[in-house]
Amino acid sequence: MENSKEKPKITTLGALKQSGYRPLSVKQEIAKNTAEKLKHRQAIFTGLFGYDDTVVPQLLNALLAGHDLILLGERGQAKTRIARSIADLLDEWVPIIEGSEINEDPLKPLLKKSKEIIKQMGDETPIDWVNKKDRLNEKLATPDTVVSDLIGDVDPIKVAEGRYLSDESVINFGLIPRSNRGIFIINELPDLAERIQVGLFNILEERDIQIRNFVIRLPLDVFVIASANPEDYTNRGRIVTPLKDRFGAQVRTHYPQSIQTEAQIVLQEANIASLQIPGNENYLPKIEVPKFMLEIICSISSIARMSPQVNQRSGVSVRLSINNYETLVASAIKRALITNELSAVPRISDLDSLIDSIAAKIELDTFEEEGSEEVIASIIRAAVSTVYKNYISPDEVGAILGPFETGITVETGSDLSSLSYQEIVQQIPELKTLAHKLVDITDSAQLASAIEFILEGLHLSKRLNKDAIYGRFIFRSKQRPKQV
Repeated sequence: MENSKEKPKITTLGALKQSGYRPLSVKQEIAKNTAEKLKHRQAIFTGLFGYDDTVVPQLLNALLAGHDLILLGERGQAKTRIARSIADLLDEWVPIIEGSEINEDPLKPLLKKSKEIIKQMGDETPIDWVNKKDRLNEKLATPDTVVSDLIGDVDPIKVAEGRYLSDESVINFGLIPRSNRGIFIINELPDLAERIQVGLFNILEERDIQIRNFVIRLPLDVFVIASANPEDYTNRGRIVTPLKDRFGAQVRTHYPQSIQTEAQIVLQEANIASLQIPGNENYLPKIEVPKFMLEIICSISSIARMSPQVNQRSGVSVRLSINNYETLVASAIKRALITNELSAVPRISDLDSLIDSIAAKIELDTFEEEGSEEVIASIIRAAVSTVYKNYISPDEVGAILGPFETGITVETGSDLSSLSYQEIVQQIPELKTLAHKLVDITDSAQLASAIEFILEGLHLSKRLNKDAIYGRFIFRSKQRPKQV
C-alpha cells in the first residue's frame, strides 16, 4: 500500500487501522527499503559514478544502522545528490493526520491539538497521505541562519491570546519539525553560528525541541543529513564538538579517480541550452564530440586538482568539467551555424574559449590577471599533451613530418570551416590516414577536429613549431625559420 505509485484511497483513521497499517520510523523505512533492494540486487543509488567501491559501502552501512549522516567533501563531489537520493528509499506514501503541520502519524499523534481531534472524532478522524518527494527538506547553512529558521519561534500573537509558553500551539515550527517523518538536509554545516549548532543537540539526541529556554517534548522522527567541507569541519574548529558526536556516521566523498569516471558524469550532467529550445530542430547542427576532446576536458580538471598554482583548499569541482564541456560545444555550434555546416564538432582551437570559463570556476594562487591566464593555458596544454600521448605513438607520425620538412605550413583556426581542412589533407595525405584512427573521416567536421588534435600534439611533443597570428595558428617544421 505505502509503496504504490497511486495515492491510497483510505481517508479515515478507522479505515487505516483496518488496512493493517503499522507505523515505521523514518530510519526503519529507509533500512527496510535498502535491505529489500540489496536482497534483489537492485541499484540503490543512480547517477553516482566512481563511488561503488568507496563511498557507497559506507553509505549502506549508515542507512542499515539508522545513523544520522554527515557527508565530508570538497565542492562538486555529489554530496547534495547523495543526500537527495536517499529520499528515494522512503516509502512512496505515508499517512498523516489531515492538516498536520508536522506530518503526524495518525496512530502516534504528537501535538495536543491532534490528540484532541482524535479523541473527539475517533475512527472518523480524517487522514491524508504524503508522497516521499514531499518528505525532504533542505537548508543551506549561512552565518545569518537563526533558530526560528530551523526549529521555530514563539508566535507573540498566540501568546497574547492567553496561551501558555509550555503549549506547543504557540510555536511557528521551523524546517526541522516540519521535516518530521522525513529527511532534513543541512548543507555546509560549519557555516552555522555556534549558538545555532547548540540548538541542534536535542534534535539529534533527545529528538525534542527547545525554544527560548523552555522545552517542548515532541519526539520528532527525522533523519538528519549534513554536508561539510573537510577543511572547515576538521581543521578550523567550526563545528562544536558535542554536535560532531551526535552524528552516527561520517562518509568522505572524493573527486573522480579516473578520466573515464569524470567523463561519465559530464555526459550525464551537461546541459546544452540550445537543444532545449523548441523549433531549433530545423537548423541546429548535429553535435558530435570526439572521445579525445571529452577526455581533454576531463584532464583539465584532473591536472588542475594537482597543480600547485591552483588553490586546492577551495577544490576543483566536477562542475568545471561540465561547464567546460558546455562551453566547448557552444563554440562548435557557433562555428557550424556561421559556416552553415551540418555537424558541430569541437576542435583544439575551441579550447581558447575555455580560458574565461575556467577562471570563473577555480581559485589560483596568483593575483595578476595576465599570470592567471598563462597558468590556465598551461593546464590546457598539459591536458592536450596527456591525452595525445594516450592516442598517438611517436612512431606513427614520421610520415606526417616529412611534408613539413619540405617547407609546407598548415593554418588552423576556430573560425575556419571544416572544408578548409580538405586542403591540408591534400598536402599531407598521411594526416587523413592517422585521423582514421580517431574519428569518422567521412565527416569533414570530425576530420578537421582530428587534424587539429594531431598537429597540436606534434607541437606539444616538440615535433612542430606553432605560431599564433591574428587568431589563426600556423604549424611549420622546427627545421625551417618562421615566415615573416
